[in-house]
Amino acid sequence: MDFRHLLEQAKNLEKNLAKIEETLAEHETVGKASGVEVRMNGVGDVLSLDIDPELIKTGDAELVAQAVRVALNQAVQASRKYRDDQRGDLTGGLKLPDF
Repeated sequence: MDFRHLLEQAKNLEKNLAKIEETLAEHETVGKASGVEVRMNGVGDVLSLDIDPELIKTGDAELVAQAVRVALNQAVQASRKYRDDQRGDLTGGLKLPDF
């Protein structure tokens, strides 16, 4: 077994994963539900949360909370899919843990 070749492959993988992480940080996904919009990047950071003032005027806190949850979940799912797609080509479909 050629350990130098193995080490070189590991370094290349690390370098390519770092490039993907940069791409993920720049990518935006959006989740929308009932007057709520959430923007999130590919690494899972929430970039913005907008709530329509008309939704707040309803005074229904549960409705607002539900809309926020739905919009967040949509953004998270889209972000995860994009991340998995980007990493999948490099890792051959191997799921990497998130930290």
